[in-house]
Amino acid sequence: MKSYLTGNPEIRLALNEDLSIGRGGESANDYRSSYGSGAVILDDCNFHESVRLDSFDMDRTLALVPPDGEFPVMNYRMTQEFKPPFHINCLIEEAGHLKGEVILKVRAEFPSNITANTVVLEMPLPKYTTRASFELEPGVTGQRTDFKGANKKLEWDLEKFVGGVEHTLRAKLTFSQDLHANITKEAGPVSMTFTIPMYNVSRLQVKYLQIAKKSSSYNPYRWVRYVTQANSYVARI
Repeated sequence: MKSYLTGNPEIRLALNEDLSIGRGGESANDYRSSYGSGAVILDDCNFHESVRLDSFDMDRTLALVPPDGEFPVMNYRMTQEFKPPFHINCLIEEAGHLKGEVILKVRAEFPSNITANTVVLEMPLPKYTTRASFELEPGVTGQRTDFKGANKKLEWDLEKFVGGVEHTLRAKLTFSQDLHANITKEAGPVSMTFTIPMYNVSRLQVKYLQIAKKSSSYNPYRWVRYVTQANSYVARI
């Protein structure tokens, strides 16, 4: 939350009514163990010291008098099954003497009205790789490829990635010597970084945000922004 309200009035913030936290216990104050069977299940969470939880068990609302500036209202952790935002499919195989080929396919598993930004895929290649040439889909724009010779990595940058769309990259590799091993053991995994505005994988939502006593001297402006960012997103070959 970022708050610059004059006089620090109380704010009420409502989350999903079907939100459940933990899988056992019934303590009203231990929010690592309150049980429920809602659609959104968090393993545990913690709140900023300014948050009051008087009615949280009843209607999933938080009351707080926010300090000036930016601060985390709530941190949470979720390990239940969910649909990852991207599906990665990678194939690497030998393509002749001292030759190899990589086929890398990525599909966005979120709605078509959502667009991911600054998407970057990296893939370590066999240590004997000396050169890589790339082939993108015909007509695509905003995509760049590179072979990092110093650390033997393939890099694929996509400026925009629209939901529901799949993109493919082909890379032809040249090796300095025979691998004498399973080529798939010499490469990967594929790692990915991205930012997806207005999308939340956990489905946790702010249903409403109310200011208890509005100032008569100004009309406050409220907005909620969702964003998903990759921290460690890895696909094994």
